[in-house]
Amino acid sequence: MTTLFDPITLRGVTARNRIWLAPMCQYSVEARDGIPLPWHLVHLGARATGGFGLVMTEATAVAAEGRITPGDTGIWTDTHAEAWAPITGFLKAHGAVPAIQLAHAGRKASTTPPWRGGVSVPPEDGGWTTYGPSAEPYRKLATPVPMTVADLDATVQAFADSARRAVAAGFEAVEVHSAHGYLLHEFLSPLSNKRTDEYGGSFENRIRLLVRVVDAVRAAVPDETPLLVRVSATDWVDGGWSPEETVELCALLAGHGADLFDLSSGGNDPRQQIPVGPGYQVPFARAVRAKSGTPAAAVGLITEPAQAQQVLDEGSADVILLGRVALREAAWPLRAAHELGVPAADAPYPVQYRRAEWQ
Repeated sequence: MTTLFDPITLRGVTARNRIWLAPMCQYSVEARDGIPLPWHLVHLGARATGGFGLVMTEATAVAAEGRITPGDTGIWTDTHAEAWAPITGFLKAHGAVPAIQLAHAGRKASTTPPWRGGVSVPPEDGGWTTYGPSAEPYRKLATPVPMTVADLDATVQAFADSARRAVAAGFEAVEVHSAHGYLLHEFLSPLSNKRTDEYGGSFENRIRLLVRVVDAVRAAVPDETPLLVRVSATDWVDGGWSPEETVELCALLAGHGADLFDLSSGGNDPRQQIPVGPGYQVPFARAVRAKSGTPAAAVGLITEPAQAQQVLDEGSADVILLGRVALREAAWPLRAAHELGVPAADAPYPVQYRRAEWQ
């Protein structure tokens, strides 16, 4: 039986357990041009000392205009990579695999943080022009400029260049963000993609940009570096991106070098009706895992150790990604080890904590 505390190896990288930190925006670099701050070292580092097997950054922009807010991190220059290096070094020193989520926000870029309304920031106030597959705005955000094929070529290159910088900065795994209504998801969904060229219309055309990005990132990083892909498995809107399309997409991407699929959902259309509840997204991971033959990660209101272990026991996923509960409890894996009866010597306690645990 696979347990939460069994290691897992993807290509040349082994995570010490199956409890991974999900990418979560921190909105903490306002007016700092995407450079991570001490906050990121402390926030991510606390989860490494808390026992997580893999610690993933927030959505990290591959281009300045790809940030969700002016307070998001980026890796579109070598200066960004240099700023990330001390953080990845700390994560590795404390037993966690440092991973980065590479992202472009598309039509949902240039907004204020959620607690300031999540509204568009105009260029004169420090925002920027947004881009998307079509001139289809999200909610009441600014209408995006439809991307030209040259824009798409540049975006593919930006993902590849950012992936190379990430490896140079010490990241040991790279995730391509194609979920939650951001650029790559916008191309997947017929609700946001109204193009009539080779990037719109049919399933094959709508997935074209993501396939190109996956190919480019895979070619940009070493063979031993795992490539993860996060996908919104459904738009939760009739006529939108569907679970069946997700299964087909992931099976195809497995043949393009993707090593694990991270299954979330929604975020692309305000009409979504999401039946939120404990483990509500687990079935998506189970379906993708079965069809693609590739490891999958489950996420979504998985909050208790026994619940997370059950997801593995039933064969629904290979990894559990924790989000909001990990914000409340940086050392959730240590509690899980205690509750599940893992011997202290086999649990991911930092050496500084072990004396207290054994007494």
